[in-house]
Amino acid sequence: MPPEDAGARLDRFLVRELALPVELVRRLISAGRVRVRGKICAVHRRLFGGEVIEVTRPRLRSEPGGGPSLRVLYDDEDCLVVMKPAGLPVEPARPGSPCVLSAASRIGRFDVAGRALPGLPHRLDRDTSGCLLLARHDRALAALRGAFEQGEVEKLYLALVAGEPALEAGFDTPYGRDPACPRRFTTRVSSRRRARLAYRMIEQRGGLALLEVHLLTGRTHQARVQLAEAGLPVLGDCVYGTPSGLIARQALHAVRLAFRAPSGGLVRVEAEPPADFAAALERFRAGG
Repeated sequence: MPPEDAGARLDRFLVRELALPVELVRRLISAGRVRVRGKICAVHRRLFGGEVIEVTRPRLRSEPGGGPSLRVLYDDEDCLVVMKPAGLPVEPARPGSPCVLSAASRIGRFDVAGRALPGLPHRLDRDTSGCLLLARHDRALAALRGAFEQGEVEKLYLALVAGEPALEAGFDTPYGRDPACPRRFTTRVSSRRRARLAYRMIEQRGGLALLEVHLLTGRTHQARVQLAEAGLPVLGDCVYGTPSGLIARQALHAVRLAFRAPSGGLVRVEAEPPADFAAALERFRAGG
């Protein structure tokens, strides 16, 4: 370790240097898998500076890779972007059930928090399709989460909505759980958390519209909530939106992700809408 880190606590130093979750670091230390100058030590040990620290990682916990094959849109040694199908949750609804994480675990090697599963720098709702970014290891996960938190990732969605939208508009609102129903979210709440998005109308027909939505923050259910509470409910959204004969799920598709990869290169990935969304667009354009 560098001399300038003298006085740092061992667990905090390793969390920073290895980009590992603090719980994993403390488990490694408590299990005797971390040695300073060849000796096992306590979690809260203070470092003097210049010591040699040895960390022995346990064998990765592999888990069954259930779920459909996923289309890969981008892949490198740090991360990948997959085309998430609608209806498949990102994480398992119950142990062993199909999800994106277990399906993606078959695409190369992952080492995140001691598990052979991808890391999640962001999420998509179960019934939203499109670009989903996954991390291959802890350092990549920390870097990508930081990029999302700093607003350095472009997230572009297509949304079919009911209503008469302006040609373009933006929202910057409070955001939080709905006091009347904690499983829902709302902008109509006093909260220090903010939610921001901007949209541009692409087409409008018969009281419906196709929007291009830029998510400037990444709150749970954000696009669905902000659009609905602005009088532009997403078609097919059974929670915040409105039923529709055009599509059987929420008409929201993550069409583009642009970000700087942990390796430093700029990445721009696009995903064509899947068959059900494409069919809904055809019927929308035909006035159906």
